[in-house]
Amino acid sequence: MINKLNNTISSKQPIGVFDSGYGGLTILDELIKSMPEYDFIYLGDNARAPYGTRSFDVIYEYTLQAVEKLFSMGCQLVVLACNTASAKALRTIQQRDLPRLAPNRRVLGVIRPSVEVLGSLSKSKHVGVLGTVGTVRSESYLMEMAKLYPDFIVTQEACPTWVPLVENREFENEGGRYFIKKHIESLMAKDELIDTLILACTHYPILQNEIRKVLPDHIKLISQGNIVASSLIDYLERHPEIDEVCSKQGMLKFYTTESISDFEEKASVFLKRELKAQHIALN
Repeated sequence: MINKLNNTISSKQPIGVFDSGYGGLTILDELIKSMPEYDFIYLGDNARAPYGTRSFDVIYEYTLQAVEKLFSMGCQLVVLACNTASAKALRTIQQRDLPRLAPNRRVLGVIRPSVEVLGSLSKSKHVGVLGTVGTVRSESYLMEMAKLYPDFIVTQEACPTWVPLVENREFENEGGRYFIKKHIESLMAKDELIDTLILACTHYPILQNEIRKVLPDHIKLISQGNIVASSLIDYLERHPEIDEVCSKQGMLKFYTTESISDFEEKASVFLKRELKAQHIALN
């Protein structure tokens, strides 16, 4: 698909935002608040979610398909609002695919800007990462921290039950609270010196209130939405040639690879607004 595109930047187009499911809507929500004049297309691969337990090759394949689709819809800039996709596909797409197939287009992720903020906030130099199995196993946060803050100690905790808790709206009942408490206690038992904690999955901000109830008061809890929004604004200021081709009419469009009605219902939990979606196929 992508090799048939005209790679010349010639018209103003929306910014593409991709996630394997619904979590990226927490990123989009902050983008809308911080950049209300910009146009955005959100694409959720809900039919094949979750990505968290899939292999590197499968996640790369699925993510590239989504990027290609957003490019074919005119997007010159795509944000991978998904930690798993950012961890397992972003670098390959940036280094191998874009130079060959779409050199004038850009794909950005959420991990690098999150790590930059982590390092600036922690006083103890001990930070924690809560993420999916895929993100934790990729060790992407460990590698980025090692590059930027080599003297920091990073402790990770995979929370495979948390995404279903959010999507099934079970995080405020007794069973949901049990699994939230279990993973927080497990992380803190690994390193009691942690003073800054990143929610390294875009679903997890929905759980912030419940997490805060069991997290020691002195620990900073970091959500990625405002971090990614600030980072994108900074990126566009530093790359005016990209900003110039971003359309700015405050338009939003939503696409899902799964049931439209299911997407619209669940997406309202994340965006706290009603929306209309369209179905789209990636494979």
